[in-house]
Amino acid sequence: MLYFVLKYLHVVGAAVLLGTGSGIAFFMLAAHLGGKPSVIAGVARIVVIADFIFTATAVVAQPVTGSLLVLHVGYSFWEGWIVWSIVLYLITGVLWLPVVWMQMRLRDIASIAAAKGSPLPPEYHRIFWLWFAFGIPAFTAVAAILWLMIAKPQPAVF
Repeated sequence: MLYFVLKYLHVVGAAVLLGTGSGIAFFMLAAHLGGKPSVIAGVARIVVIADFIFTATAVVAQPVTGSLLVLHVGYSFWEGWIVWSIVLYLITGVLWLPVVWMQMRLRDIASIAAAKGSPLPPEYHRIFWLWFAFGIPAFTAVAAILWLMIAKPQPAVF
């Protein structure tokens, strides 16, 4: 029974990471393409909250449930698919932390522009495209981790 509880929590965490990531990307991109500072500020405000509530919770839960599953089932932490999942997870984290800061900065810049009734400054556009550039490999890494969890291939570690 413990196995199924751990696996359920791990799969839900993975779904939250993939779902929140794709949802945030969609809403931020849609708001950006609309070009209205007040809309961008509102969407970015909600996105930052969602990242802290959902993504951060899943980010903590994934290594805990994953490690408990490895120990419970008797896998080795050195199996190729586990090693590569961990490597990709760390890469995702390195990319995600600046993305959260960028989202907060985009929110603040758009809020100031909306309050002043002015267009978005060049700094906003520079940060937005950097946010977008960080998001692509982070999302790809999360999708690859999900595939590794399902397929459990045995790639070479190093």
